[in-house]
Amino acid sequence: MRIKRASDRFFARLRQGGAAGLAALLLLAPGAHAQQAITVFAAASLKNAMDDITAVYPAEVAVSLGGSGTLARQIGEGAPGDVAFLANTDWMDWLEENGTVDPAQRVALVGNALVVIAPADTPDLDGADAGTLLARLAGGRMAIGQTQSVPAGMYGRAWLEAAGMWDALMPHLAETDNVRMALALVARGEAPLGVVYATDAAAEPGVRVVYRVPEGMHDPIIYPVAALSEAGAPFMAFLQGAEAREVFAAHGFVPLTDAP
Repeated sequence: MRIKRASDRFFARLRQGGAAGLAALLLLAPGAHAQQAITVFAAASLKNAMDDITAVYPAEVAVSLGGSGTLARQIGEGAPGDVAFLANTDWMDWLEENGTVDPAQRVALVGNALVVIAPADTPDLDGADAGTLLARLAGGRMAIGQTQSVPAGMYGRAWLEAAGMWDALMPHLAETDNVRMALALVARGEAPLGVVYATDAAAEPGVRVVYRVPEGMHDPIIYPVAALSEAGAPFMAFLQGAEAREVFAAHGFVPLTDAP
């Protein structure tokens, strides 16, 4: 089953009206009169920002959080939803290639950075070579999203490979289903180190950043968003507006598009 695409006329009206036409478009959206919630599939690293954004959005929003790879596969298999907001362009490309996402309704919305974290009472790392990381692990494991499917894990693997550390560190990784699970392992003291986004580290007082991964060591971290239905178009417009941009910035994300 393929998720229904939005009509060209509906999205043309949305682009012309911008954020100012949001209220009117909400009335036009399918199910609006029944006050039916829209469903947003969002990467786990967006949780705090999405909590704040949905709290001020003038309609009910149900947010389904998870790893971007898991969410993309669910969407591709026909899970009903109205907006996809992922942490990796590769998975959005996959949905586009499968015909689930209309490329005309896709936007690169925000960016992020990759960091290494440790429990809050831990000192900074003296560099980030394999020997230093293994010494800090002291027999433990480094928490990281699944390196084949979770975007934060994929970026982390790219860094380790580019730095020549993958072979040494791979046996010492604790791979998780999403980046927030890796964050939790470090916050609970169950992992001495973890690889997460800068925004995740900022949201958890139980951890601190001990190393910032140079941006050139992995692909740019870009969060694409796409409307999957006409009902999701107004929310996608809201995400691109000034109010949502302020929320993203407050949580450490870097807006990549200008507000309408």
